[in-house]
Amino acid sequence: MSILSVTGLSHGFGDRAIFNNVSFRLLKGEHIGLIGANGEGKSTFMNIVTGSLEPDDGKVEWSRNVKVGYLDQHAVLQRGMTIRDVLRGAFDELFSMEQRMNDLYVQMGDVTPDELEKMLEEVGEITDALNAHDFYVLDAKIEEIAHGLGLHDIGLDRDVNDLSGGQRTKVLLTKLLLSKPDILLLDEPTNYLDESHIEWLKRYLQEYENAFILISHDIPFLNSVINLIYHMENQTLSRYVGDYEQFRTVHEMKKSQLESAYERQQQEIRDLKDFVQRNKARVSTRNMAMSRQKKLDKIDVIELSKEKPKPQFNFKTARAAGRVIFETQGLVIGYEEPLSRPLDLKMERGQKISLIGANGIGKTTLLRSILGEIKPLNGNVQLGDYQHIGYFEQEVKKSNARTCIEDFWEAFPAYNQFEVRAALAKCGLTTKHIESRIDVLSGGEKAKVRLCKLINRETNILVLDEPTNHLDIDAKEELKRALKEYDGTILMICHEPEFYRDVVTDIWNCENWTTKVF
Repeated sequence: MSILSVTGLSHGFGDRAIFNNVSFRLLKGEHIGLIGANGEGKSTFMNIVTGSLEPDDGKVEWSRNVKVGYLDQHAVLQRGMTIRDVLRGAFDELFSMEQRMNDLYVQMGDVTPDELEKMLEEVGEITDALNAHDFYVLDAKIEEIAHGLGLHDIGLDRDVNDLSGGQRTKVLLTKLLLSKPDILLLDEPTNYLDESHIEWLKRYLQEYENAFILISHDIPFLNSVINLIYHMENQTLSRYVGDYEQFRTVHEMKKSQLESAYERQQQEIRDLKDFVQRNKARVSTRNMAMSRQKKLDKIDVIELSKEKPKPQFNFKTARAAGRVIFETQGLVIGYEEPLSRPLDLKMERGQKISLIGANGIGKTTLLRSILGEIKPLNGNVQLGDYQHIGYFEQEVKKSNARTCIEDFWEAFPAYNQFEVRAALAKCGLTTKHIESRIDVLSGGEKAKVRLCKLINRETNILVLDEPTNHLDIDAKEELKRALKEYDGTILMICHEPEFYRDVVTDIWNCENWTTKVF
């Protein structure tokens, strides 16, 4: 029996169609990887099945009494709440049930025997439900999962408004897992998570008995936890048994078979048209020509899907920087409290360094302190000569109602419209994306716009804070190629070893410097 059934789903934004007559079933125990290029509608699909977005057409049906848990990559946390408050919010329904049970106990002294029997029966049902959801060991459960995802390192009494993007993701994920839903819907759960906590989540999902749908561009992670692939492409949704590698093999084979069938059919159509053209005017062959025309009219023409534009990230390089990129003396980073011991660091031209370590220990703060965006608590940073720095921020919080064209044009006013469109198209954005407002784009499409502005500036130093977050597989592979070929210097934060190990010359583990206790 299906836990979730989607039939005849169609949806779009303006004149940009996302789904066309899509159907989908989720069965008990299925671990599904939902994949597709940026902008194909994966997050939109999640929003539709959770009821937060109404489809243009089609029906979404959940089985009765199914508790759905959704990790939304764009969810927000309320200012003034502590991490502990948010985590306890996972059990609001259980606390309400406990309050109802206590109210029933208070009322029992003033009721008839028949009413008392009904109340005792309801109390029994509530008690069973509370036990089934581990209500009486909530604090231990909170401690266990909070520890697994590294929230103890941050502090459970920390205000959620002070958290980084990665820390917020951890809090939302922890709350979701604590609520013990029947179905998990996970949208890019590894974004912002560090390596150790990705490993913890991997083990959790491998042992998860219920069904889940996972959106992820982290292929090693995806392969380790799923048994089915649903591929979203060209407004359709196709099912494949197995992991990503098996999907790719079958998908390429089907694509090749379709292309061969298309070529054979096109040749047949050309031959029929040619015969009709040559013979329709002659009396002796007119009937044969009409017969061929009827055959031609009945052909169900095969259509090949339009190839999605593959991104090309070719960084423009400026003249070489001085030999020393930066040097720190006794640098202590942080805000009110120090995040590091005094640091004496040095980076030289040509080095490509990845900063690694748990979330919240100050990796982004270190980058911004080096760039001069944050004043250090102590010590100083000296930058070298002839520096042209390109900075890719981890997240851009402010809303942006401009179109991609307007946003790029503001940064490069000397470009004409053709050059603007060509630059954005080279980064894998279609005409529909280019003319859309940035606010309505997916996370991956927004990242491509920001990368487009970065690669079109002449730089000799790249400072990249989690550049792979939200990028699809093609874009990630192209970015890796471009960074390997980049002639300048790179200082990067990245949580994906498969990405940064092929790019960098050095790895700096920030856990060796942090004031945080592990």
